[in-house]
Amino acid sequence: MSNKSPSVTDPLRVLVLCTGNSCRSQMMEFFLRRHGGARVEVASAGSEPHGVNPLTIQVMQEVGIDLSAARSKHLNEFIGQPWDYVITVCDNAAEQCPIFPG
Repeated sequence: MSNKSPSVTDPLRVLVLCTGNSCRSQMMEFFLRRHGGARVEVASAGSEPHGVNPLTIQVMQEVGIDLSAARSKHLNEFIGQPWDYVITVCDNAAEQCPIFPG
């Protein structure tokens, strides 16, 4: 972790969590990337990841977002990293969410 103080030019760091990291969190991650551009650095993860749902890939393709290379990630990959926002998109993930430093 860097000791550098955040500045107004640093992107907002956003982590999106759900249980499986297969649908909702994946969609939100890529919509935030598309619409936030260089202003946001975003990742998604799950408390029990089990692969990206093929229907999610199909639906996102319909709006011009390619998720074919996306993978489900466990939230443990992101513990210890500073986040400006941690957003849970399901109640189960909120209940299992560890504390993330801001």
